[in-house]
Amino acid sequence: MKLIMKEWKLCMHPTGYLMPLLAVLVLVPGYPYGVCCFYVGLAIFFICLTAREDHDAGYTLMLPVSRRDAVRGRILFCAALEAANLMLMGMFILIRNVIGSLPNPAGLDAGVALIGDGMIIFALFNRVFFPVYYKDILKPGKAFACAAAAVFLWIVLEIVATHTVPFFRDILDRPDPMYMKEKLLFTLAGLALFLAGTARGVRLSAERFEAADLSL
Repeated sequence: MKLIMKEWKLCMHPTGYLMPLLAVLVLVPGYPYGVCCFYVGLAIFFICLTAREDHDAGYTLMLPVSRRDAVRGRILFCAALEAANLMLMGMFILIRNVIGSLPNPAGLDAGVALIGDGMIIFALFNRVFFPVYYKDILKPGKAFACAAAAVFLWIVLEIVATHTVPFFRDILDRPDPMYMKEKLLFTLAGLALFLAGTARGVRLSAERFEAADLSL
C-alpha cells in the first residue's frame, strides 16, 4: 500500500486523472467504446515517462524495498486506474441505457458485455506493456507501441466480430437486458483474463527488472 501511495504522490501524471474520465465517451453514438480503455493505457505510458524523467527507479530502490516490490507497486497502481475507468464506464452505460441508445455500428453496444471487453483490453495491455517496459525502463515508448498494437488489433477484431461472429453479433451486441446470462459469463471470463494477464505481467516484469542493468 505504501508503494502504491508513493506512485500516486510522485509519479502520477495529469492524464492519470483525465483519461479514466473519458469513459464518458460511452455516451457518444457510433464511437468505438474500446478506445476509452486505450486512453487509460496512454495515461500509464505518461506515468512511466514521468517516472523516467524524475529518476524514480533510483529513488525507489534506495528505499527498503526489492525490485519485485517496486514492480508490483507500479502495476497495482496502474491496475487501480484501469478499475476506476471500468467503474466509470459502467456508470455511463447505465446512464446511456436510461436515456435510450441506438445500436452502435462501431463495435459492442453500451452494455454489460462492454465491461468484459474492457477487461480483456486491459489484460492485453498489462501483459504486453509492463514486461517490455521493465526490460528497459528508459524506453517506455517502445513498450507503449507494442501494447497499443495489441490493443488496437483486439479492438478491430471485436468490431469485425460484432458484424460477422454469431456469438458477438446475436448475443453480446444486443441491448441489455437481453441474453444477460451470456453477457455476465463473458464479463466474468474477461475478469479472469484481466487478473491472469495482470498477474503474468507482474511476474515477467519482476523477472526482467531484476535482471536489468540500472547503472546508467
